[in-house]
Amino acid sequence: MSRADVAVAGEVVGKIDRGLLVLVAVERGDQEEQADRLLERLLTYRVFPDDEGRMNRSVQDVGGGLLLVSQFTLAADTRKGTRPGFTPAAAPEEGQRLFAYLVSRARNTHPVVQTGVFGADMAVSLINDGPVTFWLRVEPVTAM
Repeated sequence: MSRADVAVAGEVVGKIDRGLLVLVAVERGDQEEQADRLLERLLTYRVFPDDEGRMNRSVQDVGGGLLLVSQFTLAADTRKGTRPGFTPAAAPEEGQRLFAYLVSRARNTHPVVQTGVFGADMAVSLINDGPVTFWLRVEPVTAM
């Protein structure tokens, strides 16, 4: 994406130019390990074009920013019925803790990191090039 921002009560609280707008859902059972693996994938996932137009560069390669926005509704169970179920979503306190952990790790690793406000009613805007949109899901590691 070429530009994104997030506003709360009409005030922009996070804004980036070229980079990744990341809508983050924390599910029950997620741990720091999933947050670490998600961040590693976000920073190295090759979705930006190289000189030949192929998706071959990461957000690190292009010097892009990360705009991290919590969005528990992505954890909804929509398999049946006419209303989403939010049982898969982490409890608000756990979601906030793990989202804050992800933001802290991102800020310690990447130069441009902006965020929304956890639990707030936010207005998210983006200019989506392509459009190109991916869903990165980080599964728990199972013991062998």
